[in-house]
Amino acid sequence: MENLKRTPLAERHVQLGARMVDFAGWYMPVQYRGIVEEHRTVRTAAGLFDLGHMGQVTVGGPDAEPFLQYVTTNDVAALAPGEAQYSMLLYPDGGVVDDIIVYRCPSGDGYFVVINAANTDKDLAWLAEQRAKRADLDVTVTNVSDRTGMLAIQGPKSQEILQQLTPVDLQTIAYFHAAEAEVDGVRCLVARTGYTGEDGFEIYCPIEHTVRLWDRLLEVGAPAGLQPIGLGARDTLRLEARMPLYGNEISAEISPLEAGLGFAVALDKGDFIGRDALARQKAEGVRRRLVGFKLVERGGVPRTHYEVQVDGRTVGLVTSGTTSPTLGENIGLALVERDVAGVGKPLDIIIRGKPVRAVQVRTPFYKRTDK
Repeated sequence: MENLKRTPLAERHVQLGARMVDFAGWYMPVQYRGIVEEHRTVRTAAGLFDLGHMGQVTVGGPDAEPFLQYVTTNDVAALAPGEAQYSMLLYPDGGVVDDIIVYRCPSGDGYFVVINAANTDKDLAWLAEQRAKRADLDVTVTNVSDRTGMLAIQGPKSQEILQQLTPVDLQTIAYFHAAEAEVDGVRCLVARTGYTGEDGFEIYCPIEHTVRLWDRLLEVGAPAGLQPIGLGARDTLRLEARMPLYGNEISAEISPLEAGLGFAVALDKGDFIGRDALARQKAEGVRRRLVGFKLVERGGVPRTHYEVQVDGRTVGLVTSGTTSPTLGENIGLALVERDVAGVGKPLDIIIRGKPVRAVQVRTPFYKRTDK
């Protein structure tokens, strides 16, 4: 474990009693008090996440917009200053390099892109390769991961907690928008985004202030029930909200259309890497679909890569599964052949060599009521 990369908060996690694991080469907390308790804390109060392992890139120059239009799936031209969008980087065959968040800087000058920790090196190499191929564009792509700290506060009480540390009226920051704001005197980018299905904020700060902001948030948030949250609950929270995990629901072998992420694909915006492949998929119809399911008999918990059958025929694989702390049911996502997909249709999940009955259900499994 000593060879793993560490965020500035690594020692804080140990002091707080976290169980530390190797996550994508990083020394990260998987849980503190227990995944179920931490999950419920985020659903009912607020949780604080260390996201210092994520990657960040700035894209600037006169041709920043056309470059991002070419390398991402969504319509960057639609972004006003301070707006954000979910998007993806694609291979030419329509497979996914990574899913990302693209922010147009509140000043209107350039873009800020957040990439997954497990894919940071791959994404940076991919962006550099595409930049080299587009010598016609005047654009700069800069890796700022080593100087950017990233925290997330998520849950119904996140706004009231964070508001104590910033003079900016957080109510004015809409969902998938961001603003420059001082947090406890530190200049930050505060975005109303997250990966839990709850209201909340992601905070980007100079990396040297990460520990201070973490400590202050826990201090002012304690009366409202704020607790540190590990990667285990982060995964169960995102699954209930049907948010994809790279390598599970999307990958080099799974396209955005198969994963039900067509909302982040702007086929009409002009040429972009992977567009032709996705246009063909849309015209022909995808061969596989990502569906949600719940088990309707006992037999275990569905897990990633478990086989899915219908009438004894293998039709796909589970991409993610868990026992939902919110619903108290065994739920999952599965990539299955198109002809067997549909809400209400049956599936058999093969758990420990035995078929366990499941039924397809609407997703997300959980949706907060205050949206």
